[in-house]
Amino acid sequence: MQLKVKSNIKRPGVFVVSPIGSINTATYRILEEKVDNILTRRPDVIIFDMEFTDYINSTGIRVLLKTKKAMKAANGRMIFTSLQPQIKKVFDILQAIPTLKVFANLQELDEYLDLMQKKERETT
Repeated sequence: MQLKVKSNIKRPGVFVVSPIGSINTATYRILEEKVDNILTRRPDVIIFDMEFTDYINSTGIRVLLKTKKAMKAANGRMIFTSLQPQIKKVFDILQAIPTLKVFANLQELDEYLDLMQKKERETT
């Protein structure tokens, strides 16, 4: 299956990347180019919405690890939502991304972010 990658700005500094299809040796560059373009904009957070990602191999994992490294160097964060069971299994097997938060969907992420901001406001 061909890969399409959609992206949008959720709010300033927060980008949502939505790969649709398979991330493999033939398609990973599509994702890599999209992410590299976003990284030039110095994001605070990149959210990978994986709802329509049906396959990932080691080249796709490499793109994600490269992104994680770039975000860490820039004091940014990388978050995953809507992992399909087979994609989650790959992450579990490889333990490739153990420190990242994974949310069921964007609504759950928004609720989490709202709660964190509310707690921060209460402490200041």
